[in-house]
Amino acid sequence: MLEGYVGRGEPVHLEFGIHYHEALERYENLRWGSMSHDSALSIVVRETLWRTWRDGKPWRAQKDFPADDKTSLKSRENLIRTIVWYLDKFKDDPAKTKINAETGKPMVELHFQFEIDQYAGSGRPYVLCGYLDRVVEFQDQTFVMDRKSTTSTLGSYYFEQYDPDNQMSLYTIASQVAFHTPVKGVIIDAAQIAVNFSRFVRSFVFKTPDQIEEWMKDLGIWLRQAERYVAENYWPQNDKSCHKYGGCVFREICSKSPSVRDKFLETNFEKRTWNPLIPR
Repeated sequence: MLEGYVGRGEPVHLEFGIHYHEALERYENLRWGSMSHDSALSIVVRETLWRTWRDGKPWRAQKDFPADDKTSLKSRENLIRTIVWYLDKFKDDPAKTKINAETGKPMVELHFQFEIDQYAGSGRPYVLCGYLDRVVEFQDQTFVMDRKSTTSTLGSYYFEQYDPDNQMSLYTIASQVAFHTPVKGVIIDAAQIAVNFSRFVRSFVFKTPDQIEEWMKDLGIWLRQAERYVAENYWPQNDKSCHKYGGCVFREICSKSPSVRDKFLETNFEKRTWNPLIPR
């Protein structure tokens, strides 16, 4: 990552998630403009079909993949089905999108970045940045909503992975600091993508001020550890995480002998400049 290497093409789970989020964001903005559910849904589906048509053929048509390939579930057909079923299920969502008091627009796909001066070990402050899917009002309380798509079965085991979780804590802090919106925690809207159906389950992760304070303290320790790696110009493998999120794209490189990794990187990867501080 420091040298700018990325895989050729986006990993399927990431690209599926991007299309899914873009559709839901578009829907929220259309409904904010007083458009009906049916009209907004029609526009979202049509635009998603256009975005997923590549070089005269559909992006990831299900028929083009072996039936036993689990990533084949993240297909164009299943993407459209998931968008339609989710928006139909939550067309009268009790969780209402908040309106940004400064911009007057719905609080969806919000880019945030803010400095944390207390950990400026190098003399320059660190910057936390990212995106919030949606900020909502639910039962007179404010939450960040995060939308997930997965091929895993949605049960307690799936949702337990998000509490505690780095992302959930960061989202809670970001809402409070960057958008001056105190939140109770995060609502996770998970979509299970299966062969013949898409299923949706909503779960909650609550964060107390004490938990947030503890997370910030832990963050400082991790940052100081990262600074030590920089000073030594060496980053140890975290090989217990190689399988997560569909598998790290660099796993095939790390499995090679260190003496030949550069050759495989040059052959199988490309270099791309990415600055997370620049909003997409």
